[in-house]
Amino acid sequence: MVKQLDYHALQRIFSRFREAEAEPKGELHHSNAFTLVVAVALSAQSTDVGVNKATKRLFELADTPEKMLALGEEAVIEHIKTIGLYRNKAKNVIKLSRILVESYGGQVPSSRAALQSLPGVGRKTANVVLNMWFGQPSQAVDTHILRLGNRSGIAVGRDETAVERAIEDNVPAEYQLHAHHWLILHGRYICTARKPKCAICPIRDDCLYEEKTE
Repeated sequence: MVKQLDYHALQRIFSRFREAEAEPKGELHHSNAFTLVVAVALSAQSTDVGVNKATKRLFELADTPEKMLALGEEAVIEHIKTIGLYRNKAKNVIKLSRILVESYGGQVPSSRAALQSLPGVGRKTANVVLNMWFGQPSQAVDTHILRLGNRSGIAVGRDETAVERAIEDNVPAEYQLHAHHWLILHGRYICTARKPKCAICPIRDDCLYEEKTE
């Protein structure tokens, strides 16, 4: 495991990320907090592109928990059957919709604990919703960030929770709101798993990865 990069290196890295894209956005399509929760929950073990294709018509028909309940589980299955674990995910979508209606007046709650109490919503999903919808500087660590954080030294930790804490503890405050988006996009398109594109990497000089590609 590489060492954790220091404050000055992280300042340089995140200033470059911000110069390249000042307001990074998530790639899951949504129109409100409810469709964001559903989209992120559906994205587990699936690609954002695949989820967007599956939810396009679904969200046109059901963009509130009340409409989702009226649509029903079998109809949800038909819309999302192109993505992985679709039957269990459809069941969770209906369950979380019912809880939102019965316990939260049809509104998505704005605390991590309340979000994580919803079926199919884990810590990563909760953090995405808190960040993207409620403007909280929460860090949603996925496989891209786990790999990138440890490979580069940006956020070193043995698991997602440790890397989340490393980002919160080490990344300068002014970059916290967008940190996980910059890291996800960098891991998805530049610092890829099998053959990172080190030749075009904007943070190459600060990255601690020893097996850089040309």
